[in-house]
Amino acid sequence: MSSACGCGGDIVMEGIDVKTVPWWRDIEILVPLTSGLLLVAGFITGLLGYETAEQVLYWASLIIGAATFVPDALKRLTKGKIGVALLMTISAVGAVILGYVGEAAALAFLFSIAEALEEKAMAKAQGSLRALLDLTPDQATIRRGDTTITIPTSELTVGDHILIRPGERVPTDGTLITSRTDIDTSAITGESMPFTIEQGEHISAGSIATTTPLEIQATAPGTDNSLTTIVSLVQGAQNERGERARIADRIATPLVPGVLVLAALIAVIGSLVGDPELWITRALTVLVAASPCALAIAVPLTVIAAVGGASKYGVIIKSGAAFERFGTIRHIAIDKTGTLTRGKPQVAAVRSVPNVSMDVALEWAAALEQHSSHPIAAAITTAAPVVPTATDVTEQAGHGIEGWVDGDRIAIGSPRWLSPGPLSADTTELEENGMTTVVLHVNDEPTAVIGVRDELREGAADAVAALKKQGIGITMLTGDNARTANAIAAQADITDVRAELRPEDKVAAVQALNHVAMIGDGINDAPALAVADIGIAMGVGGADVAIESADIAFTGTDIRLLPRAFAHARRGRRIMNQNLAVSLALIVLLLPLSFFGVMSLAAVVLAHELTEVLVILNGLRASRQPHIHIHAGNVHTGHTHSSRADSHEVGAA
Repeated sequence: MSSACGCGGDIVMEGIDVKTVPWWRDIEILVPLTSGLLLVAGFITGLLGYETAEQVLYWASLIIGAATFVPDALKRLTKGKIGVALLMTISAVGAVILGYVGEAAALAFLFSIAEALEEKAMAKAQGSLRALLDLTPDQATIRRGDTTITIPTSELTVGDHILIRPGERVPTDGTLITSRTDIDTSAITGESMPFTIEQGEHISAGSIATTTPLEIQATAPGTDNSLTTIVSLVQGAQNERGERARIADRIATPLVPGVLVLAALIAVIGSLVGDPELWITRALTVLVAASPCALAIAVPLTVIAAVGGASKYGVIIKSGAAFERFGTIRHIAIDKTGTLTRGKPQVAAVRSVPNVSMDVALEWAAALEQHSSHPIAAAITTAAPVVPTATDVTEQAGHGIEGWVDGDRIAIGSPRWLSPGPLSADTTELEENGMTTVVLHVNDEPTAVIGVRDELREGAADAVAALKKQGIGITMLTGDNARTANAIAAQADITDVRAELRPEDKVAAVQALNHVAMIGDGINDAPALAVADIGIAMGVGGADVAIESADIAFTGTDIRLLPRAFAHARRGRRIMNQNLAVSLALIVLLLPLSFFGVMSLAAVVLAHELTEVLVILNGLRASRQPHIHIHAGNVHTGHTHSSRADSHEVGAA
């Protein structure tokens, strides 16, 4: 919150332990309500003619209501800070001096209840952080030797062997030790269906074991894992202001002292030329009318609610500024491998020159590819019967990799870098069948071409259709060959395809587009993610490398999150604009009405606080998840593993 909004000061999330208690036991709500009940009782006794009781009840209402904000206003004043609470304090004191105790009590009650509601709204918006941390259990069962013990999750260390029963949550990140099993990550990724993971694969904190007991080896301590990383990112995003928040600050911050000066001038000049009591009353009314409390809360509350709401379905937004920019995006550039496709390529065909078998070609290729992190490299390494040792291995990004294997100089890479020579026809045929091809050279001679197939991610075509319906243009960027790229793009109904791009070419393509978001794997696409208006890394699960390059991270791999996230951001931006417009309109409207005496002090206070409540309720709407109709069956996570294709075509003369 802007410092202009007196009571709470800046929004700084010192902790995320947001406790929820019923309103009838919440002292922060009960105190303003008590002030309000006393105010009503005073009004009723006044109507009945009991003037002494009326004044006593008004004073009690005033003191109890003012106690919620006057001490803080005075404390901030001693530090040289002035805010709305100070304006309200001055107004209440002035009203009492002029004999308007009832109006002062009404001001104290309405301001105190509005501030209490604001605090509760902030707590509700921030509550998603606690909900995320609640996804990990307080205790964990670990195996030490032949015994099992239960320890607090906070005491888990890297290397601990953790036992999880069906239905229990994984306490920290780890690697599966037991055989393949199904896990449910819906609470952290938004992916509704459980999926299968294999022995040796990664499991994120907060996942649920669904069918069988499992054992994992911790790869992160209990206090510093992917889930705590997500929470810290969301917390930082909720504290970081965007453009609209800065606009509100630029208006609200100088407005408070300006209002004080304006009110003083009205009181002094008016008293010199007219009735002092009349003009001091109007000055106090102007003081309240121009208070920017609703303006100061308009954007921060919306950002907190929206960023927290997005985190509930696996969309992690790194800053308020990124959230605001996200709502302006009109075009998206999508990386192919691992984003539009499943990212689980498999060797589907091998064509080779005479006297070179499929297995030998794969072994040569795997010797080099084991040193690369590219998904295609992993597919080739998995397919090879044996993986020999390679030396002097060097990799050229976007081209390929080369080195020495048993005295032979081996190179493997894109057909644009290594000529397929006599295997050119085979290369063309494989690419026309939707495969990505890599060419193997042995001692500078074309020896084999390997075809790798990566299937379109389930739901990709549905996501593309939904994005188009939202008016978002789509471009596919890939380093793959044009034939393979067009085959994949046709399945997803994408017509703008940029193929055979090196990393620097992707950067140039993104820079040529306006209001563009780039979505990729966050590692190979880091340069393009960095230059886009919004960089989106998909399926990172809190991975530091991916998050550093991106503004937004999807913890899951369901690409149908994309149109949902766009709709969420656009609605949040609309809510911000609505709140700003209402807050500014209120000040513009109330100032002349209060100056010319059309509205009384009590009426202005009521209008002001009702507007703040309206802004709060509207801002909280940003936390709600959007309902986007995407024609699809069950959501597929993209994680389910299928067996590698065993039948390979072997080219021979």
